[in-house]
Amino acid sequence: MMQIRKSKERGGGDHGWLKSQHTFSFADYYDPENMGFSALRVINEDYIAGGTGFPTHPHRDMEIITVVLSGAVAHRDTMGNEAQVRPGEVQLMSAGTGVAHSEYNPLPKDVLHLLQIWILPDKAGHKPGYGQKSFADELKEKKWVLAVSGDGRDGSLKMNQDAELWLGRLDAGQQLKKDLNPKRNYWIQITKGDLTIDGEKLSAGDGVALRQSEAAELASSQGAEMIFFNLP
Repeated sequence: MMQIRKSKERGGGDHGWLKSQHTFSFADYYDPENMGFSALRVINEDYIAGGTGFPTHPHRDMEIITVVLSGAVAHRDTMGNEAQVRPGEVQLMSAGTGVAHSEYNPLPKDVLHLLQIWILPDKAGHKPGYGQKSFADELKEKKWVLAVSGDGRDGSLKMNQDAELWLGRLDAGQQLKKDLNPKRNYWIQITKGDLTIDGEKLSAGDGVALRQSEAAELASSQGAEMIFFNLP
């Protein structure tokens, strides 16, 4: 079973320094029909003006993943981590029992474009943790790269949930069949280009939920980049 979440249907708004689109209910945007999907709680697509960002604020009991699409994000947290995250990199912060952090755009003239993703942990009370890794070189050679997983296999970042986050791409004119486990839930978030899934034509910003599915037929006419979630 497939359910499409079109980009134009998302919530959010323009706050001047921040333009944000929320796939699921978040902050002032509330939609009882879109509270999350399986363990996936938040997909926010943010455009952050140069030199601005989110001041220090707390989180707990959430797996928070940042995927930078363009620009850079400067991260600082109360665990002592201080880093910049750029395109091709993925950042994972396990909030656990509690952590505070800030996220800023350090480039004064460039807009930062990113996805912030929240996944519910398998239980409350984990020890806070931080991880960051570049997958840019792997993505040049592979169509699918495992970036975050529950077991940390194949060099992926390890989160506290039985879930996987894959970075994927299709070349222009490419078609492929992706086998699925009908007992699992899947979400595909398109970040660039066009993608046809089982005959449905989609574009950047669109999302697709797949339940009780054994396979998905993917194709792209112009090329596509996406994030593929394998969820409990």
